[in-house]
Amino acid sequence: MATGGEKRAALLREITEEGGFAFVASAEKAASGDLRAAEAAREMAWEQLHSGPKSEVGPAWRGAYGLACLHVAGLRAAEDSRGALRALDMGLIMGGDLLRAELEEAIARVLADRNRGGGGGGGDGTGETGADVEKWIEGLTRNRDLADVLKVLPVKSLSCKQIERRSCISLEAFIRDYFLCESPIILSGCIDHWPARAKWKDIRYLERIAGDRTVPVEVGKKYVSSEWKQELITFSQFLERMWSSDCSANLTYLAQHPLFDQIKELREDIMVPEYCNAGGGGLQTLNAWFGPDGTVTPLHRDLHHNLFAQVLGRKYFRLYSATISNDLYPQSETMLSNTSQVDLDNIDVNEFSRTGDVEFMDGILEEGDLLYIPPKWWHYMDYGAGHLCYLAVDLRFVIPDSKFVSKFDIHLSHLDD
Repeated sequence: MATGGEKRAALLREITEEGGFAFVASAEKAASGDLRAAEAAREMAWEQLHSGPKSEVGPAWRGAYGLACLHVAGLRAAEDSRGALRALDMGLIMGGDLLRAELEEAIARVLADRNRGGGGGGGDGTGETGADVEKWIEGLTRNRDLADVLKVLPVKSLSCKQIERRSCISLEAFIRDYFLCESPIILSGCIDHWPARAKWKDIRYLERIAGDRTVPVEVGKKYVSSEWKQELITFSQFLERMWSSDCSANLTYLAQHPLFDQIKELREDIMVPEYCNAGGGGLQTLNAWFGPDGTVTPLHRDLHHNLFAQVLGRKYFRLYSATISNDLYPQSETMLSNTSQVDLDNIDVNEFSRTGDVEFMDGILEEGDLLYIPPKWWHYMDYGAGHLCYLAVDLRFVIPDSKFVSKFDIHLSHLDD
């Protein structure tokens, strides 16, 4: 296995072959202690990452960005630990996998040094942004009447077929009755043992664990809106936006981000539900949604089996079968082909005449619930169903071939013992 030094040398050779002579020169100066050169190298790599579509950016320049972030952080750490931490987080978010282990080790060192020096960053519950504990608790405990909820949900909500709900069932029953049939189900009481169910209700804990970490967030009610944008802010700044009085004017949420790969301490607060073993394969992704009341995820579909864990708050879900896709008018643009043109909050019945009569099922996901969404099922989520704060974990796992499923299913009988 290549050492860190060997990886860096090979990376610089590859960047040289791609014409990045200026970057290599700056990186070599940075390795000798030149902070300005380190900043220049990081800027050059950043420009390369944004020189074209994301899919066309080669792994070498992602590695180059990660290397530059390591240099910047190493030279800043003694005087500016927060700046060093931001640089390292940016390396994790944008730098690919080549130097990921080095970036994680550097983050651990910065955090350890800060803790020894008493600079825990938010450990007293105020943090960088002065998080208001009382407002946070008020938001989490707020509950709306059903009549008020219906005022902000799409028409016909909670008036048709409800998503089936069951208490914890065996893995065998889940596979037999839902996974193989590709039928949605809400499973309650399956994550009550997660430490996150209690810990994440304490904003002081979140501040202490993740307050100074940089995360990518989305700003705007929904990702298809013209005013929608992305930002990079600290977790403390994100939490402040969550409970601030002008939240509705600046809706900010953390969506579909591998938060638990980035902040390992939060990963220790959750557990992968056994239902994710249904496919017989490895977990594909583990992403976090964390945001305020008022956020909407437009009607869209995914190719994978999805299991959502509702840790905090409540969320309204509406599901449409994969068999009626044409009646939901998928967008023609390639990047958004998994998203419907229909705005369920304000359906244009003239343009989308078939959608209004299409059958759907819906329900409100409560704290502690799991929701299974089969592949290609269309789903819409509205977070106006209750609390200020919600967090859902998206667990995606692959579908094995049918022959493997049969063998797997046959040998699950012992799980009922």
